[in-house]
Amino acid sequence: MLHFLMTLGMAMLPVVELRGAIPFGMALGLPFWQVLLAALIGNILPIPFIILFIRKVFQFLRKRFAFLEKLIDKIESKAMGKAEKVQKYELIGLCIFVAIPLPGTGAWTGALIAALLDIRMRRAVPSIFIGVLIAAVIVSITSYGIASLF
Repeated sequence: MLHFLMTLGMAMLPVVELRGAIPFGMALGLPFWQVLLAALIGNILPIPFIILFIRKVFQFLRKRFAFLEKLIDKIESKAMGKAEKVQKYELIGLCIFVAIPLPGTGAWTGALIAALLDIRMRRAVPSIFIGVLIAAVIVSITSYGIASLF
């Protein structure tokens, strides 16, 4: 149970997400289904909260802690730089963006982009979820495929 919770927690980290949680759970020796379940839950759980509250959180932090303004601006501008592809292809673009298992992509950034582009949660969440499922398949095949070679 502890290893499951550790994998779940790993998937909830913004930089690591599912891309790190699956290899982590695998390294802990968890069964594949537990690794996948923990990675999916951990990766999806924060998404609605990000979409609903990130703009308000950023606004609060800007007002309360002026020294964070540059950092928040940097985060927003980085996300908006990646948002061009999402804007062009809309929900399919959001799904593909989340599905690509590379640094700087993923559910957290996808949710931030959706929030900044005012994509409604009922439209964004399914698109992000499908992207997370695709990423899970890619990372699982990569992680377990490479491990089976050794």
